[in-house]
Amino acid sequence: MSSYILILIMIALGWTLARFRVLPGATADVLNRVVITLCLPALILIHLPELEPAWSLLPLILIPWLLLGATVLVILPLARWLGLSRESTAALLVLIPLGNTSFLGFPLVEALLGAQYLSLAVVYDQFGSFLIVCTHVLFVVGWYGADARPNLASMARKVISFPPFLALLFALVFGNAWFPEWLDEITRRFADMLLPLVTLAIGMSLKLRLLREDRVPLMIGLGGKLVVLPALAMGLALAMGANREVAMVGVLESAMPPMITAAALLTGAGLAVRLAPALVAWGVLLSAVTVPFWFALSERVF
Repeated sequence: MSSYILILIMIALGWTLARFRVLPGATADVLNRVVITLCLPALILIHLPELEPAWSLLPLILIPWLLLGATVLVILPLARWLGLSRESTAALLVLIPLGNTSFLGFPLVEALLGAQYLSLAVVYDQFGSFLIVCTHVLFVVGWYGADARPNLASMARKVISFPPFLALLFALVFGNAWFPEWLDEITRRFADMLLPLVTLAIGMSLKLRLLREDRVPLMIGLGGKLVVLPALAMGLALAMGANREVAMVGVLESAMPPMITAAALLTGAGLAVRLAPALVAWGVLLSAVTVPFWFALSERVF
């Protein structure tokens, strides 16, 4: 739990630095780019080759996609029934099924379960969250945004140029056993930078202002992301007969607060410019309670 407390302290430090404008306004974006370009690929190169293909990993791939399907089936009729705006509907379709499974998920999995579980978290993130961002999120942004409808060629270019995806392909094809000592050391150093950089960036990105018209979708989004989906993930893990390690990681990753990258894609397209940051901010704060709860419950169930 000391690592979890450290994460909260770093987030608070990031918020304080942004609040008093100690660093330039674009610092959080720069830190996120460093994480995406260097730290996440390094983490993938270290931990993914440790995995051997096995049917036992299948729940980690299926659970995020099944949670996505459940979200779409519930949110579309619910949004129509409540009369939610297109922007709010788009935000819920994106930010309920997608959590911070890498930026916050990796450090929390390491803090609560141990470093040996990181390779399993990478599977959930890369074959679940990442591919959902590259397909579902880009489609929603294109469909609900003011720009042209989704373009398959553009989506493909974004996927194949994304540094973590390139690292994924490299790790699957070449592994890391051939790394000389100096390259292995550099890679691990970059991976170690993930926790401080990403928690600072999250803290600097927090915006807690809440407008009246956003309250209902905010409550739906937070309840769905932090309560309903982890419960559903736990049920799916049990139904699939997942082993304890896989089940624990699947539940924890599903319990992560809304994804910062997905929120950035929404706001970048002019969608839910108030709601998306609010979902991220309140999600990060409330996850300080909900994530430990799901961790403790998973320990009892699995």
